[in-house]
Amino acid sequence: MPAGFFMPELPEVETTRRGIEPAVAGRRVEKVIVREQRLRWPIPRELPHELPGRVFDQVGRRGKYLLLGTGDRSLIIHLGMSGRLSVVTEDLAPTRHDHLDILLAGGNRLRLNDPRRFGSVFWWAGDPLNHPRLAGLGPEPLSGHFTPQYLYTMARGRRAPVKAFLMDARVVVGAGNIYATEALFMAGIHPRRPAGRIALTRYAELHAALRAVLKDAITRGGTTLRDYVGADGRPGFFQLDLRAYGRTGEPCKRCGHTLRTERIGQRASVFCPRCQR
Repeated sequence: MPAGFFMPELPEVETTRRGIEPAVAGRRVEKVIVREQRLRWPIPRELPHELPGRVFDQVGRRGKYLLLGTGDRSLIIHLGMSGRLSVVTEDLAPTRHDHLDILLAGGNRLRLNDPRRFGSVFWWAGDPLNHPRLAGLGPEPLSGHFTPQYLYTMARGRRAPVKAFLMDARVVVGAGNIYATEALFMAGIHPRRPAGRIALTRYAELHAALRAVLKDAITRGGTTLRDYVGADGRPGFFQLDLRAYGRTGEPCKRCGHTLRTERIGQRASVFCPRCQR
């Protein structure tokens, strides 16, 4: 990823959802302003005409997608590599990368800022979980459907590195590079180890580690490594707890050995060659 940007992962998206929900839920949309339509997929041209007058009755999340329901239609938003969704006052002038404003009854605006324009906004009729970008996603990592046995079963016969397996959204959603790196470190599993050659007992440890690291990150408001801030403009503080990610060349906090980096699935993977097997 180019320097200067941090891709929001599940904890950052969940932090955003919780941040905007009090100001958005139950509010009627007064107006939609599209300043730049060209995101990863174009913002639907009908949005400024069809969304006003509707009330947001749901502020949900599926993986890294925010789901803003309005009865029979939903606004589905992905923040891409650099996006941020925040609630601002009506008198706050837009900046260069503020591409979308949704004016709400009462005066506030829901504003999408996306410097790299890799985010997306969809206007979907029916159940948002049936959208093509969401229909094939794996279970939520903090849900009851995500279990050690599920991970073990999904991994059978797979030769791919466990790091790539864990980051596959068809297996489980939201285990991005930061949190997969941290979970593997906590579980003592080498990121290059073949997914199909890991025992159920070790998957139980990885399952517990991933859930713990995600819960901790959500509690801390996400991770701020470069430019991420939450919907309220405040940074996340989970970076203060990072044990492996971003610490290449530093001593392992568990054994003191120097942490190393390898590229796995085109992503940098930091690990301890002594602790992780």
